[in-house]
Amino acid sequence: SHTQEVSVARDHSTPIPAALAQVPLRTIRPRDATAVYPHPRPQLARLTEHGLLHRLADGYYVVVPQDMVGRPWIPGLEAAAAGIGTAIYGADEIVVMGISAARLHGAIPRALASAIIAVPHQHRPIALSDRPAIVRFVKRQTAEIDAELIRTELGPTLVATPEQTVLDLARRPSLGDAEPDVRTALAALYARSDKNRLRELATGQRRLASLRRAEAWVHAGS
Repeated sequence: SHTQEVSVARDHSTPIPAALAQVPLRTIRPRDATAVYPHPRPQLARLTEHGLLHRLADGYYVVVPQDMVGRPWIPGLEAAAAGIGTAIYGADEIVVMGISAARLHGAIPRALASAIIAVPHQHRPIALSDRPAIVRFVKRQTAEIDAELIRTELGPTLVATPEQTVLDLARRPSLGDAEPDVRTALAALYARSDKNRLRELATGQRRLASLRRAEAWVHAGS
């Protein structure tokens, strides 16, 4: 409610400026805050101390949801990784892929320690500071990835479709160090895939070998 929001802001005496609260996937870097603060780093550190921002990694902060201010809160790894990717490249230029897409599609139940984000230009991996996990970036023509918008706790983000993820997992099963989960995830996503769409994608992306490998794994496991 409005009164609750006012009291939360009063408790913390430093409300988040609207310009920061409205960034895509709620994730900001100090350079994104220069329009609001001439010297953003100490201000962002102060907002973090007040519990209004959560520090994901060196130089990356996420706006804590209003109803979680003052409580222990940490965003899911895949949402956090999408937020970091979005802060660097923009929301339309990144796609959550591979094991991270499988997680967001519900095909890998356990939490992972790596997140995989497709991006238009190479970027070094980023280690998170709020948990032992790493965000890895894969350079791809992101516009050519078959993707759909999926809601996360930080907002909607582009995620590779089940069909695209089948091909990606079969092509690079070790990407993201989750190999024990890859075959079961692939089988679950394959079962839910549109087989015509899968073949179209594999043909268009020259991934027929990946499709054959995926089908061999699925049939071997059934």
